[in-house]
Amino acid sequence: MDKLSIAGLIVAVLAIYLGFALDGGSVSSLLELPAFIIVFGGTLGAVMLQSSMHQFKHAMSLVRWVFSPPQYDIEQGIEDVVLWAEKARESGYLALEDIALDIEDSYTQKGLNLLVDGVDLDNYRVSLELDLDIYREHNLRSANVFEAMGGYSPTIGIMGAVLGLIHAMANLTEPAVLGQGIATAFIATIYGVGFANLIYLPIANKIRAIIHQQTMYREMICEGLLSIANGENPHAIENKLSAFRLQQ
Repeated sequence: MDKLSIAGLIVAVLAIYLGFALDGGSVSSLLELPAFIIVFGGTLGAVMLQSSMHQFKHAMSLVRWVFSPPQYDIEQGIEDVVLWAEKARESGYLALEDIALDIEDSYTQKGLNLLVDGVDLDNYRVSLELDLDIYREHNLRSANVFEAMGGYSPTIGIMGAVLGLIHAMANLTEPAVLGQGIATAFIATIYGVGFANLIYLPIANKIRAIIHQQTMYREMICEGLLSIANGENPHAIENKLSAFRLQQ
């Protein structure tokens, strides 16, 4: 569980509500269902229009990473690679077959299995690097879904404001309806800007940061496996991979 993400969301929301309340505003006045429907529904519909079904569903599935990100320990990864190199040197690549069965990361598992299968070095490198590039691109496109939501939301908030004012102007002789229309107009703008800067864009950036961490870990695994395939000394491999410690 990422406590920092949870704390950040709570702090941001409470700061806005508390500041508004201290200025004499009523917190309940910020809860406007018509404005919420216009901004949230309009933003969601626009993003659905621009995305494929598979990409949209994948993007929604990555929201869990914000609060429960996958863990990739560079230090432990280096130790694992060095251990694999030692086993491969002592007993050959077949000694890595049982290790691969216990690996949870699909990329690492595939790399070990290809090594056991005796794939030639050039094809081995191409396969590992291609998988890494496709995985990174696929997930970055999902992060872009939330970035797009952050772009659409303020604009749709303005649309909500205009719709609210149109409704208000059409009912100038009815103060109750006039007030409701003006409230919808202003709150829709708040929702549009607030959702973009407190939810959508932070989620996009958080997912990108996690993808970067994953990518660096897998690049380290890729470099380590290629070094094993080249028959390099375990100690030399550890020295080479130590540069990745700076990325933690």
